[in-house]
Formats: sequence, structure tokens, C-alpha cells
Amino acid sequence: MSDVVKPKRGGPRSKVDWSETQPYKRISVSKVSPAIGAVVSGVQIAEVDDETLAEIRRALNENCVVFFRDQHMTPEQHIAFGRRFGDLDVHPAAANSAGFEEILVIAADENSSRANGEAWHSDVSCEPQPPMGSILYMKEIPPVGGDTLFANMYAAYDALSDRMKEYLHGLVAVHDGNHVYKGLYAGVADKPAYPMAKHPIVRTHPETGRQSLFVNRSFTTHIVGVPKDESDAILDYLYNHIEHPNFQTRFVWEANSVAFWDNRSAQHRAIWDYWPHRRYGHRVTVKGDTPI
Repeated sequence: MSDVVKPKRGGPRSKVDWSETQPYKRISVSKVSPAIGAVVSGVQIAEVDDETLAEIRRALNENCVVFFRDQHMTPEQHIAFGRRFGDLDVHPAAANSAGFEEILVIAADENSSRANGEAWHSDVSCEPQPPMGSILYMKEIPPVGGDTLFANMYAAYDALSDRMKEYLHGLVAVHDGNHVYKGLYAGVADKPAYPMAKHPIVRTHPETGRQSLFVNRSFTTHIVGVPKDESDAILDYLYNHIEHPNFQTRFVWEANSVAFWDNRSAQHRAIWDYWPHRRYGHRVTVKGDTPI
């Protein structure tokens, strides 16, 4: 008789919490998939009061990424909104092409040889204190395409077997920005070195207390203290596991939409399927803490 545990039909042991949360008073929140993401409506984020801001933070903690439609804000208002969640990160490699060091321009058009974020990642996870969250305001979009995928790292962790969880706890992986950023931005001189840090493979969210997987294809290079072939095999398994569609949602952008994602509990991947059309937006990134 086989001892192999067969996954349940419908996915890799994935589960969804269907319990109802407390109602919101200042905003409307509508889930876009069982695993991750919600649309927040009834608000212009450039002019929210403190009570509404607290509900947006709660919606982010409950859904890992929140989306806003029909937003209108200046770069200064975008920066001010981000700062209400914490100090803002300045990207370690990209040029300051919007006139504000806090703003990262996300753009691709007919002259582009690449687009930002074409592999699964958590933003700038190579930093010793990776960003808490990222707020992308997309102003121009292609006629079709240019969607962004998001994946829930709580759900990915929860779906692991108990034995795999036991193996991963206490392990640390290296996140390195050098192979990602060197030569990446045309017209921007490379720095002598880019951030590199060691982070736990399983991290605990400082606000929700939940555990999530914290490795990604873009920045994570190896697991500390195990042979290379073992590290490669474990990371390859985790990457494939993380990318299962049961943990995902796909956001279809409209002009003046905003996505606010939690880098501590979600990964994302941009789809560059719209060449030669133009896609243009601004991102601010909120500083985070040291993963534990």
C-alpha cells in the first residue's frame, strides 16, 4: 500500500478562508479571487482621512494586494499617500527620471527591449530591510494586455506539507541584487555593488502574525548552509509551488488604476505582451523592516 499523500482535487493542498470579516465603514471592499486581491471603492486615495487610511491598511493586510480604479493624483500626492504608511524607499538602481527620487517610473513602449518585473518577485528583496509595500499608479495602458499577476505567499506556505515546513524553518537564503541590476537600466551607470542580504525562507508578518514564504526567482540565489544541488532543488520546488494558479489573481489595468501590494506577503509578475504599445506609470515604495 502506497504511503504517498495524494493532493486534493483542485490544487496543491490549497485552502481558502471563506469566513466573513468585520464590515468596513468608510470603504467598499470586493474580493477579485478566493486567494488574493480586492478592489477598494468609494475613495480617492489622494484625500483620505485617518479612519479611511486605517481601513485601507486593514484591507491590505486581509487581501495582500488592493486595487483602486479612477484615481487622480499628482506625483506629490502619490508620494504623500505612500508616506502615510511609512518612510519611502529610493530604488537602488533605477534613474530618477520623474523628477522625484521617491518615484520609480514603470514604462515600456515601441523602443523598449525589456519591461519592469517580467519574473516573479517581491520588490527589492535584496535589501536588508525589504520594502513593506509598493503603490503603482498606472496612467497610460495598452489597448489590451499589460496585466499583472499577484500570488499569495501565506497560501503558498500553508499548502506545504508539515515535513516541508519543518525542513524550511530556520533556513536562510541569500537575496542578491547584483545579477539583477547590473546593466539593467540603459543610460544609467552601474554602481560598484548593489544590495545583498540574507533572509529567512519562512518569514512572519509583523502586523498579521502569519507566516509566508519569502524566496523568489528574481533575487534569491541560494540557501545558506546546504549543498548547492540541494539548495537548487529546494528553491526550484518552492518557485514552482509558489507559482501555482490557485494562489494567484490577474489584475487587468485601466488608465488611472492603482495597485497597492504587500511585499511581505505577496509576489507579483508583470506581463509584457503589448509591444509596441505604451504602458506608463509611477510607483512609490514604502520601507519595511528586517524579516524574521
